Amino acid sequence: MFTEDGDPAEGVHEAPDLIDRVLEIAGMESTFAAQRFQRVDEMRREALAQTTTFRGAIPEIIERSLRLELATALRITESAADRMFLEADALVHRYPAVLDSLANARTTERHAQAFVELVDPVEPELLDRVVPKGVQLAETLPLGSFRRELRKLVEIVRVATLDERYREALKLRRVVVEPSVEGMAWLSIYMPAIEARASMNRLTALAKAVREREGETRTLDELRADIVGDLLVEGRTDGVPEADRGIHAIVTVTVPALSLLENGAAASGEPAVVEGIGPIPIWRARELCGGDPGWMRVLTHPESGTVLSVGRKKYKPPKSMQRFVRWRAGRCMGPGCPASSERCEIDHTVAWEDGGRTEVSNLGPLCVGHHTIKHHGGWQVAQVEGSGGAIEWTSPSGRRYVVEPERRLPVFIEEPSPADRAERVETAEIDLPPDGVELAELDEPDEDRAELDGPDEDCLPF
Repeated sequence: MFTEDGDPAEGVHEAPDLIDRVLEIAGMESTFAAQRFQRVDEMRREALAQTTTFRGAIPEIIERSLRLELATALRITESAADRMFLEADALVHRYPAVLDSLANARTTERHAQAFVELVDPVEPELLDRVVPKGVQLAETLPLGSFRRELRKLVEIVRVATLDERYREALKLRRVVVEPSVEGMAWLSIYMPAIEARASMNRLTALAKAVREREGETRTLDELRADIVGDLLVEGRTDGVPEADRGIHAIVTVTVPALSLLENGAAASGEPAVVEGIGPIPIWRARELCGGDPGWMRVLTHPESGTVLSVGRKKYKPPKSMQRFVRWRAGRCMGPGCPASSERCEIDHTVAWEDGGRTEVSNLGPLCVGHHTIKHHGGWQVAQVEGSGGAIEWTSPSGRRYVVEPERRLPVFIEEPSPADRAERVETAEIDLPPDGVELAELDEPDEDRAELDGPDEDCLPF
């Protein structure tokens, strides 16, 4: 979602600037980090091969001794030294392509560490489907986006064992109270991510309803905590306005249509995906698509990728265009920003006062910080024509960065030939409408337009 175009912007001098010098140092740090991993692994292998220094000690004792010496020499904890040994072993022996990318400054040490963390649990027979793509992601995405995309890739590749792993994880659900200071404590619930996300969404909706009351001064965090206390201790939500007590949780689940069938087509298709969570077992997807109005259902054609249905029945539904723009982007369209699109403002890329239209090809979600930078930080922002929602940011120094949406606009396409159909993957990939297809039917009434760029205190702080 975040790539740099090396071509300088018009009018910008091509001589190295301060950013170039910082990038040069960062590249050197990556190269030195790769050399450090290689030498740490070399030290470990030489120690394990020695027969005199450790006098026949078992490998566990040797490694513990090495860990202590490395930690002492570097003035770090033994756990940090142990993590360094594990990462070095993984990069040198299992993921040499990542080590080579790091050595040549095509990625960073943090990317390499995240790669080891997320890919090591993958079964050996599946690594060929993860490693090459993972290296590509590490070389093109900022750290936050890289972690999300790599985790998504790993989950999709491991979808064949998802049901079994999900059922085992369910057995570990629990509630824990952890004392804190000043008479406070943390209440933690380990539960299925679907219910956790739905619970948080409902709490936020209830908190926003309470915040609308005259004289209310509590923040959303304070309100969410108070509402949880009312629900669990008293079993009531007296603090919530009467008209808003029927608020339900809203979660989006995207399901390839054939996956809903009770036959072999489901097993061979793409997995169902819950917004912000990832793949889920197909039996859970069938539950969620059973008609509950609290779920936004996005059914996709298994061959053409055309969106068949977007369920929108819910309590106090957002405007259809805003909902669609948020769904398309998934996250803030600022470079590298992890903020969920649900916490963002809807921005006109070409400002309304400058003639910009209120249509999906001119809208994108931005968190408060990136919205402010766009208008006052000296950046130029434009939609990439024909991209399906990608936005190009040009920095004051002239560097260009393209932020891709997580999904694209729906388009009706011609029926594929039998040969094309055989090669198609049952997926939810979609694209912009062809030239000449008018998007005006998605516009909201004029009186609603002013709401699109309004502030939302639930966005990330600037």
